Amino acid sequence: MDAQEKYDYWLDIAQYDLETASAMFDSGRWLYVVFMCEQAVEKLVKGLYVLYIDDNIPRVHVIRQVIKKYDGKLPAPVNEGRYRFFDKLSAFYLEGRYADYKQKLSALVDKQEAENVLEQTREVFAWLLTLKP
Repeated sequence: MDAQEKYDYWLDIAQYDLETASAMFDSGRWLYVVFMCEQAVEKLVKGLYVLYIDDNIPRVHVIRQVIKKYDGKLPAPVNEGRYRFFDKLSAFYLEGRYADYKQKLSALVDKQEAENVLEQTREVFAWLLTLKP
């Protein structure tokens, strides 16, 4: 597989995750809305990593950490507002073994928060699509 095919793979699963976030919103599963938003952006950022760097993608779930690796190669640097949003999304990453964390996080995410994150994610996702070299 060449870099374009690997990017297409990451893009496909990122789009699927964004669609899943919308489905979770429609079903009222607020925590999973924000989790799937995090997954969608993380995967698209990793797809771009393949195009800008190589296919040895860092095995981390911190979006800022991944995009910082190629920020200097982008047409324009990522602004601090986007980095703050990436940090917010990264906080919603869920590890299955941390049930207490899920409960605490779930208490913080209501319909309004889920809607705001989903809206911002759609905007950031569209922007990330424009970064493909």
